[in-house]
Amino acid sequence: MSSIAIVGGGITGLSAAWHLATQHPEHDVTLLESTDRLGGKLDSIQVAGHTIDAGAESVLARRPEALELLAQIDAPVVHPQRLTASIWSRGELVPMPSGTLMGVPSDPSALHGLLDSAEVARASAERPVTLSGNDIAVGELVEQAYGAAVVDRLVEPLLGGVYAGHARELSARACVPALWEAASTGRLLTETAARAAQVGATRADQPVFAAIEGGLGTLPGRVAEAVRHAGVTVRTSAVVAQLQPVGSGWRLRLGGPDTGAGTGDGAGSAWLNADAVLLATPAAPTARLLTELDPVAAETLRRIEYASMAIVSFAFPASGAALFDVSTGFLVPPVDGAQIKASTFSSSKWPWLAEAVPDLRFVRVSLGRHGETRVLQRRDDELIAIALADLRRAVGQIPAPVDAVVRRWGGGLPQYAVGHVDRVAAIRCGVSGYPTLALAGAAYDGVGIPACIASARHAAEGLVTRL
Repeated sequence: MSSIAIVGGGITGLSAAWHLATQHPEHDVTLLESTDRLGGKLDSIQVAGHTIDAGAESVLARRPEALELLAQIDAPVVHPQRLTASIWSRGELVPMPSGTLMGVPSDPSALHGLLDSAEVARASAERPVTLSGNDIAVGELVEQAYGAAVVDRLVEPLLGGVYAGHARELSARACVPALWEAASTGRLLTETAARAAQVGATRADQPVFAAIEGGLGTLPGRVAEAVRHAGVTVRTSAVVAQLQPVGSGWRLRLGGPDTGAGTGDGAGSAWLNADAVLLATPAAPTARLLTELDPVAAETLRRIEYASMAIVSFAFPASGAALFDVSTGFLVPPVDGAQIKASTFSSSKWPWLAEAVPDLRFVRVSLGRHGETRVLQRRDDELIAIALADLRRAVGQIPAPVDAVVRRWGGGLPQYAVGHVDRVAAIRCGVSGYPTLALAGAAYDGVGIPACIASARHAAEGLVTRL
């Protein structure tokens, strides 16, 4: 029996542990989480005495990985109501245009209302994209084809909702590979978006998103219970301070200066031996552990930047808040100067929540994009006031909230800057000299939960084949 240590107890590490425990139960698996809580960016909070999501609230249902995991652990799957979402543009809530691929229109004429006549005319006259290298920013690619307005008022808010980043900084090849492929082969982006819309139309009866009754923040606890029951050893408050190759295996130093357990030379620290190691940690801690093994790969990892954000969760009395019942929320183009980037009307989006708490309407407001640190340095009461002011500007008069809770996510989402795919390939090439070491997580091949689960499975399976 071989031993495998998984470092990082977010959804990636938990998914890797579950995969190994269920598909390869002959191995001894230990999961190590540096904090006192499992789940990473998935968590719950109490608002007005009720539990709601503090981080991600849904998974993409048109990828199989998350739904497979939910089925395997018997989680009660729910889907959102099919209500419209909007874009808060030029002071108006405009229905989200349908038939787009991350904001790229399949029919530019359908953008009337969001864009003015001149902007629609420019978008309708799609121009070929000129590429000068092995990647391009999404915003630059789309602006060449359709003009700046499509980027500013459609692509930017959509990408901001996924990555908390900026369209003119994020990699087309990594973030929207279908657009990169179209541009690099000389095809029109409109045709690519139209094909994607046609595929979506054939699955119109299938929900796009899914979650768990009780909130997605309960997922880590459910998976943790399942992996423990399957025989995985789970340790929290276990900082891995050093990773040492020993023959074909590894020694992991636990404790050290990060926890006050000892000094930099390992005095007072505990050691764990493992035949293989899977690092399911964000870029910075992964880089720290790789510094002595491959300094070049470690430095490349350090160049992956992260966006921080805050989510303000409100509870409003249902009476006087009926406007929250007709939509699932809205996205915000930063070009208009608003400080918030999106709002989700959780009670209207999730029927289980509305049924559980019929006298309240829960609304989430998110703030913060990559590089925008000033707003996140505000006190909680200031963030609540900012979020409430922008919310009222967008939707009109609403009653005073009965409760409001702020949750900050420092270093929440990795930024796939231009060149990201090549950087990840270089990192993996660098660590390939260590066959019993694998990397997984949101820093590499996708920030969504299904992508993280897929990353975990691929890394775990690779380790097993090399043991």
